[in-house]
Amino acid sequence: MPQSPSIPAGTRFATWATRRLSQRQFILLLSFVVGVATALAAFVLKWLIHTIESLLTYGFDATSANWLFLVYPIVGIYLTALFIKYVVRDDIGHGVTKILYAISRRQGHIRRHNCWSSVIASALTIGFGGSVGAESPIVLTGSAIGSDLGRIFKLDHKTLMLLIGCGATGAVAGIFKAPIAGLVFTLEVLMIDLTMASLLPLLITSVTAACVTYCLNGTEAVFAFQLHDPFAVERIPSSIVLGVFCGLIALYFTRAMNAFEQVFGRMKGLYRKLALGGTVLALLIYLFPPLYGEGYTTISLLLNGDSTQDWDRVLNNSFFYGHDEYLLLYLTLIVVFKVFATTATNGAGGCGGTFAPSLFLGCVSGFIFARLWNDLGLLGIHVPETNYALLGMAGLMSGVFHAPLTGVFLIAELTGGYDLLIPLIIVSVAAYLTINVFEPHSIYSMRLARQGQLLTHHTDRSVLTLMSLDSVIEKSAPRLAPDMYLGQIVQLMANSRSSVFAVTDGKGTLQGIIRFNAIRKIAFRQELYRYYKAAQLMEPPACVLSSDAPMASVMQQFEDTNADVLPVVDGRNIFVGFITKEHLYSSYRKVIVDFSEE
Repeated sequence: MPQSPSIPAGTRFATWATRRLSQRQFILLLSFVVGVATALAAFVLKWLIHTIESLLTYGFDATSANWLFLVYPIVGIYLTALFIKYVVRDDIGHGVTKILYAISRRQGHIRRHNCWSSVIASALTIGFGGSVGAESPIVLTGSAIGSDLGRIFKLDHKTLMLLIGCGATGAVAGIFKAPIAGLVFTLEVLMIDLTMASLLPLLITSVTAACVTYCLNGTEAVFAFQLHDPFAVERIPSSIVLGVFCGLIALYFTRAMNAFEQVFGRMKGLYRKLALGGTVLALLIYLFPPLYGEGYTTISLLLNGDSTQDWDRVLNNSFFYGHDEYLLLYLTLIVVFKVFATTATNGAGGCGGTFAPSLFLGCVSGFIFARLWNDLGLLGIHVPETNYALLGMAGLMSGVFHAPLTGVFLIAELTGGYDLLIPLIIVSVAAYLTINVFEPHSIYSMRLARQGQLLTHHTDRSVLTLMSLDSVIEKSAPRLAPDMYLGQIVQLMANSRSSVFAVTDGKGTLQGIIRFNAIRKIAFRQELYRYYKAAQLMEPPACVLSSDAPMASVMQQFEDTNADVLPVVDGRNIFVGFITKEHLYSSYRKVIVDFSEE
């Protein structure tokens, strides 16, 4: 007897669950599973990074520079690049950007290997000294887990998007022990709409991930912080100025990273990128050891130091060791070069994110600001350097990611610094308003925004982003040759439902269009059938659309030209088809109904 085909375990479980649970209960169950899985993934990643870094740097002499800093980063990036090229065989860089792209253009589909590949690749990169963070890779891992669960259980698009958001929420909550920041990050950065239907699953995932991490790593904050000098009203002006300062540093970081990334983007070949990126990174780490890895040791020193002796430990393993008079210069150079170390790491083939670099840069920038403020005696008000190092972290997070709420709650939860909530808000808002004047998009979304592929909280723009240009192009209308006579044109029109026809040459290049209404007066005069040709009857279109144009641009062209039909060509000016206003608006209405449904 023929055997019946086996039913996948996911399908069997989904069938069982739908019989006993409502759809809402099933989603809440999946959000709990995502929370547990993302917390475990975050724990494994942090353990791998710590283990590799401890093995490599054990016994280093703090009083002098170590030549191994010239070797480790290159080895780590090379191993990561080989792993990605021969094992993963896919691009896994820019984790959060990939999530935004998946949400905007791939209907929430994230490749399955991202559930584990980012963990291994980023552990190799960061453990060997790559000047990046583990947070973006683990956010991609968490979102991939949510996306994979959605595909396994064949959930609808809206639920799939929610599970991706749950994965990102759980990743941030788990790796930082910050459940509120995990939730806010998903709403601000990934732009998952907050509704009553989405709030509870996100909260369940966030709290679950944080609790699992508490069980594995304890309940202490990631960075111990003791508030010795409470917030005072007279420090509000300095907090505002710090926010502006952080916004400008964030602008520098964003623009410099984007420019340096383009340098690597123009380079061809793994070894060329490795040679440039590896050399830059190794030299910078050799000269400035705090750039090694995530930089969390330096953050702890600046946050917890209460004397010059404590802060001077930042100079360990460098040529500046023992010269505490150069501490401010040393930290300033680190601010300048951190962006190049981070970009070189990813550009050369490494895998990591910008969360940790932003926290690191913010902490150093806040400390520098406070030291300069006190040295100059501005307004006659002393500001505590440890407090402003903490506030700087929120300012840079807010500026780089355009996420002021994430900056506030993440830093408060990371350090337990809730007593500084008011200045955290002031600095975050000031930094966000400052950078927003110059750069409207975050470091994550700017690449997609320039291509019109970014999903936002603006419903109309989001709907246009979700629409596919190819799906509204009508490609069935016959094409006319320039030497075709009027009689042949009329015959084709009689057998077609189209009212507009493209005139193309032998290569398919668009020459013009012929509208039936424009030739109606001569279309039935047979004596003219051999007198006129298509080349004489055609007219230039009101506008020609590109096949890779964003839908928002297409819609705007129809509004500007008031045309009913517009032709579409590819990059070589080859005619593709027509888009009619009626079909375009019909598709738009259908998508907006689907988008708005709960």
